[in-house]
Amino acid sequence: MKEEYLLKAAEPAAETNQSLVLSPLQDIKGFLFLHIGRSFLFLVTCVSVLAVLLIFYFVIRQALPFAKMASLTQFLTDTRWQPESDQPGFGALPFIVGSLYVTFLSLLFAVPVGILAAVFLSDIVSFRIRNIIKPVIEILAAIPSVAYGFFAVLVLAPWMQKRLGFSTGTNILNASIILSIMALPTIISVAEDALCAIGAELREASYGLGATRVETVFKVIIPAAHSGIIAAIVLGMMRAIGETMVVWMAAGNARQIPTPWWDLSQSVGTMTAVIAGDMAETPKGSAHFHCLFMIGLLLLLFTFFLNTISEYFLAGAKKKMGKTR
Repeated sequence: MKEEYLLKAAEPAAETNQSLVLSPLQDIKGFLFLHIGRSFLFLVTCVSVLAVLLIFYFVIRQALPFAKMASLTQFLTDTRWQPESDQPGFGALPFIVGSLYVTFLSLLFAVPVGILAAVFLSDIVSFRIRNIIKPVIEILAAIPSVAYGFFAVLVLAPWMQKRLGFSTGTNILNASIILSIMALPTIISVAEDALCAIGAELREASYGLGATRVETVFKVIIPAAHSGIIAAIVLGMMRAIGETMVVWMAAGNARQIPTPWWDLSQSVGTMTAVIAGDMAETPKGSAHFHCLFMIGLLLLLFTFFLNTISEYFLAGAKKKMGKTR
């Protein structure tokens, strides 16, 4: 009996060429490959973490000398930006306000459209059509930002001047519309994944209690997937606030705070645009040079904060997915 068992164990497993009993050499190879693979993945992870830490170190190192050359209070509260004058002014407040303007206005356009599109893909359209529409939406993320910028300057800006009577077509509204289009693929993709992860059981339970499709979607599915939807919105915000080329080309690069605040036809400057515009012509080691790195550090901290928030809500969404499954 023992010999028959060993002979059967030495035979290949069903539909594989691997025997059930490994030889000592095969066992050693498997052990080595397992630990080599784990070590390689650990090394890749460490390199990624190290790269992020080195970016933080480099930006902080270049930004800290500015604290000795100028006042941080002036930097955050002053509106005068004249870094190369005899009496330099390093007020970054117009760029901070401009970044917040175009970011939140773009989300005002993108969030309702993105969530409704995600609901359409997850609960209304058929699976076959969804597999056609979703890749087309995700292609929007592959379009270069400079192409969006050319569209904003050459098409949207003249249309605003002609149809809406704006004095300039490169303004807050122009940049916000383009940024909302660029943020849509991120919001739709992440929100649709969160809605699909809820599962059919919750939907069937709602229908079984007599709820309509609209009631099920807006009173059951969306509240249940709120963590993933919030993560989608935060990721879309990160996509908008970190964009450079579009706001550089479409926002007008005016160093001012819009007055009145509701006038969207005014031009503004953003943190990313002033860094891209001034860095190439700024003497290395000057106060202007280190001030640009201070703006970059402020932007880096803001995006890091947003990324932490998105990770928190994504972790909550994944936890709910596990419970649902």
